[in-house]
This record gives sequence, structure tokens and C-alpha cells, in this order.
Amino acid sequence: MSIAKKIAHKAEAIKGSSKKAAGRGTGSRRLQAEGRGDQIKGNVKQAAAKIKDAFKH
Repeated sequence: MSIAKKIAHKAEAIKGSSKKAAGRGTGSRRLQAEGRGDQIKGNVKQAAAKIKDAFKH
């Protein structure tokens, strides 16, 4: 897995946690849910990359 993809996956997870926090601050359940979804998606991609790298070596 390239470094650029790893950074992109981490950025997606961070973006999600930021959206979730903004949703909490504004009281927007929609924004919280979007943020939670983005965060989970980024975390899953990171986990998949780790598994893929483990089987490469």
C-alpha cells in the first residue's frame, strides 16, 4: 500500500471525526451521522490496508 493511500485513509477518518464533533456542537444529527460514517469508512480502509500489508511480507 502506498504512503499516499495510507495518508488518504487516515485523512478520511480525521475528516469524519471532525464532522461528528461539528455535528455535536451544532446539534445536527445529520452531520453527526455523516461524520460517523466517514470515520468508520476511513478506519475500515486502514484496517484493510494493514491486513493486505501483513500478507505481502
